[in-house]
Amino acid sequence: MFREMRRKRQLLSQVDTQKILYEGTSGVLAVSGDDGYPYAVPLSYVYDGQKIYFHSAKSGHKLDSISRNPKVSFCVIDQDQVVPEEYTTYFRSVIVFGTIRILEDEAEKREAIEKLADKYAPDDTAENRKKAIEREWSPLCMLEMIPEHISGKEAIELYRQRKP
Repeated sequence: MFREMRRKRQLLSQVDTQKILYEGTSGVLAVSGDDGYPYAVPLSYVYDGQKIYFHSAKSGHKLDSISRNPKVSFCVIDQDQVVPEEYTTYFRSVIVFGTIRILEDEAEKREAIEKLADKYAPDDTAENRKKAIEREWSPLCMLEMIPEHISGKEAIELYRQRKP
């Protein structure tokens, strides 16, 4: 169903791939947009080892697209070092394919936003995070992506640096 990576040596291990998803702070969500055009939007996210969560406004292009077609992809770039003298970049990234849904259940929505708040404000108190969530609760929409295929890839130069 999903294509096999052509340059298999550059495939990241599952451990390295998961690490990028856990530690990344933003990525680009791609959906099937209006009139057959792809629509890709940068978003903050949290990965819990099973699912990826995003926050959103309750309306807009992204949600209209998701309602029409829940199949999406999400890309996180871990490294993008331009090397002008080699006419290349030393990159490391992860792409996730899966389906996405709008969380309607209040308990699911609360659990998801708490994961996001813990990730982005880990040193804040639970009380302050709770107040921030309550303040933004009414206009808040939470999305849950269920991965079906995850792959990580790095530049051949980075692979060669790791492998003797």
